[in-house]
Amino acid sequence: MPNVYAVIMAGGVGARFWPRSREKSPKQLLEIFGKNSMIVNTVKRLDRIIEPKNILIVTNKIQKPLIIKQLPNIPADNIIVEPFGKNTAPCIGLAALFLRRHDPDAVMVTLPADHIIEDVEEFHRVLRLAIWVAYESGKLITVGIQPTRPETGYGYIQINDADDGSNPYFSRGIYRVKTFAEKPNEETAKMFIETGEFLWNSGMFIWRVDTILNEIQKSLPEMYQELMNIDASVGTSKYDSTLELSYKMIRGISIDYGVMEKAKEVFVIKGIFGWSDVGTWDEVYRLSGKDENGNSITGKAMLNNTKNALIHSPDKFTAVIGMEDVIIINTDDALLVCKLGKSQDVKEVVDYLKRKQIDQYL
Repeated sequence: MPNVYAVIMAGGVGARFWPRSREKSPKQLLEIFGKNSMIVNTVKRLDRIIEPKNILIVTNKIQKPLIIKQLPNIPADNIIVEPFGKNTAPCIGLAALFLRRHDPDAVMVTLPADHIIEDVEEFHRVLRLAIWVAYESGKLITVGIQPTRPETGYGYIQINDADDGSNPYFSRGIYRVKTFAEKPNEETAKMFIETGEFLWNSGMFIWRVDTILNEIQKSLPEMYQELMNIDASVGTSKYDSTLELSYKMIRGISIDYGVMEKAKEVFVIKGIFGWSDVGTWDEVYRLSGKDENGNSITGKAMLNNTKNALIHSPDKFTAVIGMEDVIIINTDDALLVCKLGKSQDVKEVVDYLKRKQIDQYL
C-alpha cells in the first residue's frame, strides 16, 4: 500500500455560526459537541489510519498559532498557511504541491476540519477502501452520504448504481458519479430522495497526489500555472511574496465546481456513519438533546411557555417567554435571535458587518 496523508482544510470562519464563530475563534476550533474542538476530533478520528506526522493542515495566519496549541502532536511544519481564502481548489492544490515534494506517490485523504462522524469504525472502513481504489485506479474518489431527509443545505451526487460490467469496483460498493448537483430547493431535494440515486456531497475526497494535480492542470490551467510558480519558490526567500501574488491572481473556486464536475470519471463510496457537517445552528439543534418541550439549553436560562428553542448562553442569564421555534445565541459582546429553520441566513450578518467595517464583531 502507498504512504497515506491527510489534508485537513481549516481556513474557514464558519460565518453561519456567528456570533460564536469569529476570525480568531472559528467554528473548527470551538467545542460544539463534547469537550474537544471540532478539529481535534477530526484528527483523533484518523487514529489507526494516518499517523500525525502525515497530517497536513491548511489554514490562515491568524488561526495557525491556535491550531498549533490545540494539536501539539502535528508538526508545525505540516501547517500550511494561505495568505487569504480562495475556496477549496487552491487550498487543495497548494497542499498537493507540498505532498508531491515529500512523496510523489502519496495518496491524499482530503477532509474538512469541522464534521461530526458517529460511527468511526465504519468511517475507517470507507477510508481504507477509498485509499486502495484511489491508489490502484488513479481516479478521483469522493464520499457521498446516504441522505436521511430532503436537505436543501447540501450539494448532491447522482450515482450510477446499475452494474453494467464496466465498473471493476462495483462489487465493493464503489459507484460511478453521473452528475454533481448544487444545493437544491425543497421540491427538488424531495425528488432527489425519491429517486434513490442521490447522495449528499460530503466534501471528503481521496486521490493520488499526481492525479489531483493532473486534473487541476486539465480543468483549471490558469490556477495550475500559478501553483507551479509557487512550487518553484518553495524553500527560497521569494516564497511568501510569490505565494501572495499568485493567490491574488488565482480565481477562487471550489474543487467540486472547478475539477470534480469536469472530470471524465469520478467514483463515489456511500458513507453511512452518522455524518453531519454541522453547518448551521439548525443542525446543532437537530443533533442536540432536548427536553419534553423540544428545548435545548446550554448555560443559564429560564424558559416560560417556550417550545422548540435552541438557547446557548453560558455566561449570561437569559429569559425566554412565549416563543416557539427560535434560536438564541448569547455571547460576551453579541446576541443572535433567529427563527428555527432560517439559520442559513446568519451569514448575512457577517456580510453586513464586513460591509460596514464593524470589525470588533467579526
